[in-house]
Amino acid sequence: MAYTCAGGDIPSGTYASVTVTGMCSVPAGAVIRVVGNVDVAAGAMLDAQSAPSTITVGHNVTGAAGSIVGLGCQPPSLTGNSAHECAIQPEGHSTITVNGNVTVTDAAAALLNGITVMGNVTLSGGGSDIPWSIKNNTIGRNLTVSGQTTEWLGVLFNRIGGNATLTDIAVLDEHPGAPGVYIVRNNVGRNLTCMGLTPGVSGGFVPGSVNVVGHKALGQCAALV
Repeated sequence: MAYTCAGGDIPSGTYASVTVTGMCSVPAGAVIRVVGNVDVAAGAMLDAQSAPSTITVGHNVTGAAGSIVGLGCQPPSLTGNSAHECAIQPEGHSTITVNGNVTVTDAAAALLNGITVMGNVTLSGGGSDIPWSIKNNTIGRNLTVSGQTTEWLGVLFNRIGGNATLTDIAVLDEHPGAPGVYIVRNNVGRNLTCMGLTPGVSGGFVPGSVNVVGHKALGQCAALV
């Protein structure tokens, strides 16, 4: 059956599809299988990044304008200092697989941490005072991030099978010396392209910690490999 969450927890189960229209969470230990798509409506929130769970999506995950799409958490014992810890059961970790694409448009925030996406991840527009986190993921095809105006945005420790393209992103972090978009220790199968990122880009704070690119690093990311 198709499941619509208008608020509260999404329980374990197998669903034809899931539509999120309110503030919805995935509880610790939940096991959820979605045969089709997970769609987060405009202004809604899917919080699957605060508690460890197992989620398998047969097709795609989408997020509409003003939404918050949060998927995945893991402990430092699994991923080191780059971990996005689960607020509930901090030593737990999520196992989240999307067999299609993740497409988020004009969202308030996207937080993708330690998930597997077989297709593309496309994040277009949006932003808020919530940090955007794209880290420790395995992405089968391409990562495209473009058009955000937001407090903080980082693309860190991902394995990307195709291209990684970041364009026209404005980071408004007011901390003194904040460098802009963090692009740190990603492994990119093809090209890494960065253009129009303000106030700039950073490869992190560890000397010699660089991105690995199969073909070319272009634009502002040319020096981050």
